Amino acid sequence: MVIGCSGGDAETHANFSARFKLNFPLIPDTDFKVLELYGARRMKTFLGKSFLGIVRSTFWIDAEGIVRKIWHSVNPKGHADEVLAAMDGE
Repeated sequence: MVIGCSGGDAETHANFSARFKLNFPLIPDTDFKVLELYGARRMKTFLGKSFLGIVRSTFWIDAEGIVRKIWHSVNPKGHADEVLAAMDGE
């Protein structure tokens, strides 16, 4: 099962999901508790300025709840294939 999570609200998620025709749920985390728990919200730097931001990450969590693999700073292009390849290798 695939689940997405970000700091956006439910309306933002609904619009994003419709725009990109996603076939999995998106969970709003407007207080950033889940994102911080998984280390996906941290200090970033852009154009010499530091800010607290979201690091696009993927967590492969198996049926027993064990984190099998973590990808940080992912690029959406080709990432699904990379994840599927890792899962096929198991």
